[in-house]
Amino acid sequence: MIKAIAFNTFREAIRDRILYLLLFFAMISLVFSRLLALLTVGDRVKIIMDVGLGSLSLFGTLMAILMGTGLVYKEIDKKTIFTLLSKPIHRWQFLLGKFLGLILTLVVMLTLMSLIFLLLVLAHSGRIAWEMFAGLAFIFLELCLITAVSLFFSCFSTPILSSIFSLSFYLIGHLSWGLETLIDKLRPGIGKTLARIAYTLIPDLENLNFKTEIVHQLPIAPRIMLGATAYGLFYTLFVLAAAVLVFRRRDFI
Repeated sequence: MIKAIAFNTFREAIRDRILYLLLFFAMISLVFSRLLALLTVGDRVKIIMDVGLGSLSLFGTLMAILMGTGLVYKEIDKKTIFTLLSKPIHRWQFLLGKFLGLILTLVVMLTLMSLIFLLLVLAHSGRIAWEMFAGLAFIFLELCLITAVSLFFSCFSTPILSSIFSLSFYLIGHLSWGLETLIDKLRPGIGKTLARIAYTLIPDLENLNFKTEIVHQLPIAPRIMLGATAYGLFYTLFVLAAAVLVFRRRDFI
């Protein structure tokens, strides 16, 4: 049943026009990285890698958010949720199927974008380092987490609000160092307590960001990569579990 829901979700997502619009702009951004490298004084390969990896992360995140926030809402809006849940299927199976279907969609889209990106790097440098694939793998891991977050918000909110919440999660996750600085400057009280709770609950997405190391060819210790992988997987599973709890308690009547 999970497999059927996943493939059905994939078929629906792959027909969504917004997906191809974002893919188009991602391709334009990758091509622009080459033009920027030609017009800029410096290492052209580093510029292409920097802009390229950033583009893959940004547009992949937009795909995850815009597609993920409507997964549950569309089923509720079309009343198909009643037909699905009337069958011998658990709610956690429904959510997991939706999640895996969108992940499959992101795999296809990220693969297409990555092929163009790697061809650009290969054309300018003549080689592709294995660290590039590690960077792409961590971008995908971050997209899995963002997808889980989008699915969580879609369980109890509208697509517009869910998109705002998910995008805020993404931005705060990459700017958590600023939240830590804010906590140090706040006076003791409810504001500082709420900020500390937010800092504790929201993962530091910079732990999954190795773009600087890859672009400048800095060594990455295997234990750091393993720790980042475990960190990303833990938070993804944690958010999915929270989504299941919320979805199980929701009344659709």
